[in-house]
Amino acid sequence: MSYFGNINQVKFEGPDSKEPFAFKYYNPEEQINGKSMEELLRFAVSYWHTFTGEGSDPFGQGTMVRPYEKFTGMDLAKARVEASFEFFEKMNVPYFCFHDFDISPEANSLSETFQNIDTIVGMIKDYLKTSKTKLLWNTANMFSHSRWLHGAATAPNADVYAYAAAKVKKGLEIGKELGAENYVFWGGREGYETLLNTNMELELDNLARFFHMALDYAKEIGFDAQFLIEPKPKEPTKHQYDFDVATGIGFLQKYDLHQKFKFNIEANHATLAGHTFEHELRVARINGMLGSVDANQGDPLLGWDTDEFPTDLYSSTLAMYEILKNDGLGTGGLNFDAKVRRGSFEPDDLFLSHIAGMDSFAIGTKVAQKLIEDKVLDNFIDERYSSYKEGIGRDIVEGKADFHKLSDYALSLGEIENKSGRQEHLKAIINQYLLNAVRG
Repeated sequence: MSYFGNINQVKFEGPDSKEPFAFKYYNPEEQINGKSMEELLRFAVSYWHTFTGEGSDPFGQGTMVRPYEKFTGMDLAKARVEASFEFFEKMNVPYFCFHDFDISPEANSLSETFQNIDTIVGMIKDYLKTSKTKLLWNTANMFSHSRWLHGAATAPNADVYAYAAAKVKKGLEIGKELGAENYVFWGGREGYETLLNTNMELELDNLARFFHMALDYAKEIGFDAQFLIEPKPKEPTKHQYDFDVATGIGFLQKYDLHQKFKFNIEANHATLAGHTFEHELRVARINGMLGSVDANQGDPLLGWDTDEFPTDLYSSTLAMYEILKNDGLGTGGLNFDAKVRRGSFEPDDLFLSHIAGMDSFAIGTKVAQKLIEDKVLDNFIDERYSSYKEGIGRDIVEGKADFHKLSDYALSLGEIENKSGRQEHLKAIINQYLLNAVRG
């Protein structure tokens, strides 16, 4: 059965193409610094937004029209698997990602839930035997059901904690069975609403214990995937423990987890934390902890997680600048944790939105690579900090200065002269590179 019968395989046709179902800038075979675009960008489709999202919001019911909506229960789950792999093939994407309850419905008991998951995992495993699309990462949904209202691995209820452990144990087994290259922890409910009823120290200690147990079990079963933390500052809890990358690094270092975990960074989560996307990528990169990316964008006029498809070329350029400086994402990838708008409800919109996102990051990659090759930013930054290459600056960097030496030096100075940071000029240069790339 074909679920998207009116769509042929999406191919690269170039910037002059008028075909809506074609890539204008993403050429999977094009070489960027010795790697093909497909190898470098490692695009992934999010199962939840793409195949289970209904388009509902707090003020209205779902709007999405899907070719499998006539099914229910496990029949619906099976139909979604069939539709998803047809979509993967036609979009020619190398990866996908899912939560456990994206692929299979939750049942009345945990054992029955696991049986349902096993059925769908077996079905996915059969598709993986012949599909080029592989599993980038999987994770456990520990935020939707009411049992998680006070958290999962930070819950005040030990029964909930044990339930969460059972789900992650199963998730790690699924990841190994399906060949996942990563495993993600997103602590949607791992936080608190008020300190009046919260033992923060115990919750953080328990969260660290949970991660250590997960690492131990992964080692026990031979699942060597990269573990990833996905930071988010708010929504649904007011004070989430994984606020941003810097907060996450502090937690991981305190509990001796920093050698085993990296970060899955989402653009929209960065903006909710009051940062730019490239800021979060930079903090992770310079600490050797940039693992994977959830590629989306938020709406600057709205203060919540809108999960829009990424079409901002300036943002995609600066993001890819960090990723290229990181020599790629290793086992990670660019997962489109993005959903079509409620008004984009037709099945065709799933293809058009992914094309837009993939083309945006392709342009960003080309511009970022050119900026790096020409050392546009590197040369400017190198010159800006040149005072640390000689004299007192060099002594500071080499650890040869103390307050006595610095104070004596400062007393000998005349008027200090600073140089302009040229922020506007640098932005204009990036605009120039962007326009040149789009023009070809």
